[in-house]
Amino acid sequence: MHCIIHLYFFAKHLIKQMNQKLFLAFFLSFFCLITNAQKITSIEINGLNSISRGTVLNYLPIEAGDDIEAQTIINIKKSLEETRFFKEINLNFEKDILKISLIENPIITYFDIKGFKEDEVLNEEIVLKIKQNFSLDTGKIFLQSNLDKLINQLESLYRSKGFYETKISSSSTIDKSNRVSLKIDINEGNRAKIKKFTVTGNVFFDDEEILDKFEIGEPDNWLINWFTEKDYYSSQEFDSGLNKLSNEYLNNGFLDIKISKQVKYEKFNSSINIELFLSEGSQYLTKEIRFTDSDDRQSKKLRSLIDLKDNEYLDRKKLITGVNKIARYFQDLGYTYAQIKSDIKKINSNELLVNIEIDKNLKTYIERIEISGNNRTQDDVIRRKLKLVEGQIYSKTDLDKSIQNIKRLGYFSDVTYELLQGINNKDKVTLAIRVTEQKTGEINIGLSHSNSTGAAITAGISQNNILGTGNTLNAALSNSDAVKETSFYFKDPHFNSSGHSVSYGLFDKSINAANLDASEYTIGESGLILGYGIPLSDYSNIFAESRISSINLTCGASLQIYESTECNSNDKLDSKISLTYSSDSLNDFYFPTDGTKALISSSVTFPGLSDFKYFQIESSYKNYSRIFEDKTLKLGSRLNLASGYGGDSLPFYKRFYEGGSSSIRGFDFNSLGSKYPNGKPKGGEFSLISTLAIGSSLNFIGLENPNMKGSIFIDAGTISDKYNDLGFSNIRSSTGVQFSWLTPIGPLGFNFATPIIQKSTDSKKTFSFELGSKF
Repeated sequence: MHCIIHLYFFAKHLIKQMNQKLFLAFFLSFFCLITNAQKITSIEINGLNSISRGTVLNYLPIEAGDDIEAQTIINIKKSLEETRFFKEINLNFEKDILKISLIENPIITYFDIKGFKEDEVLNEEIVLKIKQNFSLDTGKIFLQSNLDKLINQLESLYRSKGFYETKISSSSTIDKSNRVSLKIDINEGNRAKIKKFTVTGNVFFDDEEILDKFEIGEPDNWLINWFTEKDYYSSQEFDSGLNKLSNEYLNNGFLDIKISKQVKYEKFNSSINIELFLSEGSQYLTKEIRFTDSDDRQSKKLRSLIDLKDNEYLDRKKLITGVNKIARYFQDLGYTYAQIKSDIKKINSNELLVNIEIDKNLKTYIERIEISGNNRTQDDVIRRKLKLVEGQIYSKTDLDKSIQNIKRLGYFSDVTYELLQGINNKDKVTLAIRVTEQKTGEINIGLSHSNSTGAAITAGISQNNILGTGNTLNAALSNSDAVKETSFYFKDPHFNSSGHSVSYGLFDKSINAANLDASEYTIGESGLILGYGIPLSDYSNIFAESRISSINLTCGASLQIYESTECNSNDKLDSKISLTYSSDSLNDFYFPTDGTKALISSSVTFPGLSDFKYFQIESSYKNYSRIFEDKTLKLGSRLNLASGYGGDSLPFYKRFYEGGSSSIRGFDFNSLGSKYPNGKPKGGEFSLISTLAIGSSLNFIGLENPNMKGSIFIDAGTISDKYNDLGFSNIRSSTGVQFSWLTPIGPLGFNFATPIIQKSTDSKKTFSFELGSKF
């Protein structure tokens, strides 16, 4: 065996000199046929510094006591090379000892990238990700090939952003301990600007319509361009515009559209000239739409799902939407894995035949519904929100409604699902629902502080999902400068099998209005509440509530003058009934992107059972819709109206107040509307508040957290002394930004707002904070 190993290394040396691979193959094959293998008695490893002997041995395909052959030597070297730990590997076999001599690749102790302007192309976060992606962060083994790839990537990235003159250089220093320090210097140079952007060959769309598809282009006037930087070239934005343009033609029946481009860079003035060359081709009509694997009756139904008329120019977007509707149609019939494809055939120079190919696959049934992640919430609380049950035919629409119902509970920060097809029974599926629970209440004893009520000693429990039952329990004891309260409230949202709800509560509350930025009076109220609710649909219900309480009012000296009638009266009994209609089709509890939420509530006191005669109407409406790719438009409005009847006036402490974080942001709490002569807010019988907001994830600033959202908003509204005395003079408006964060302790909201319609006497507040805030 010794001869084989020696001959191997000898032959290897010869081949290195002679560059004749066939010689080695023949030489080894001949002697291997006549010689027996020999065992390795020990393995000697030299040259290790930072890598342990045990690590090397783990990568070797042999160990002491194994036979060694020529192929074994080849396998050993290949295994060590694949680790990429070593820049040089030498093997020798003498006197039954395998000797391995190694030179390690150095370890990275320092790597820095310098010279870039923050957020021009790179920033610190991108640099960190680049280092990680190319295994060049501290502590990793250095490979020159990784550094070369990184530099190539940087050059491509800069070029794609229009930096054609960027120079990137690298340097490295290796110390005596075989540790390497790396440095990359970037000289960005000037960014190329678009000088000219022209289009030729277009007939159907004019130049302006085509250029509007691109976020980049020739510069606008200097002031607008200073903000938009429209003339800065970016290959990503250019390609995005090309894709939009192509889709626009396809959606208008131009199936043969061809777009070629020419991007010329002029080095002497760092400018770019862009030319687009279009060949529009024919505009095709949809002659007929046919369906495979369907009878005439079903074909008529399927045809109604595609919003394309016969002999209408093909709109690919409408066709895709129709195909998706057909897929949903069959999924609602139980065909979970239905596949719908469209095949477009040209039948002449400008007409098309569209074949919709239908592969329904097997009709499936829900075999099991598995719920996981609900450590506190009972399974029944989730299951009663499902539109699907075991044994039922699968329905995609019912599944989507089920998931939305669970999200609207507000108990979970995330709800996901997966359909698992049976291994043996392909017509059976398991619906696996996973929820991530979040804080739905708290038990507290201690001190708190609020902008509205001041410092308080508090103790109580607030839980929307008490013991995981889905019931609501609120019990509180609070003592602050503004509010003293003892209360108990319980609600069972599923009192019976029909989904009716029942609620009841007791309360004893005292308010010092002077500490709420209102007039000087204190009011004490004790009473009880009884309520009953009936669902009207999956998204709506009606709720009736009766409330009876005794009221004790004490007015300050100034208020005795302004509200003498009520301030001089004795204890009063307030008894009223309210009826509330609510509807909620939002697709998420905290951060909805689609759906509406509406509420209208009216209440009136009982004649003969109450010392007061007044009514109140409170309503709110919110609509959410997705715009662009990850933006959500929110339109919201809230209207409050109250008045006395039968010759009585509305008690002054039943008036509405506006201003603050839950009203028109940018103004101080309860500060809007008319005021008493002493400057204290008077409140009003009518208020109308509207909000327009655009919400977004925070990915654009590097915060890729689904529990964080940002929004820009405009608030506007008015408050009037009397509901029949409306005027534009009381309108206020503000604009600003909101940051919402769903934390383990509950949702938090931070508002930064500034008034845009105001009066000089208004009290303004730029920053406000909310606990329980939602977008």
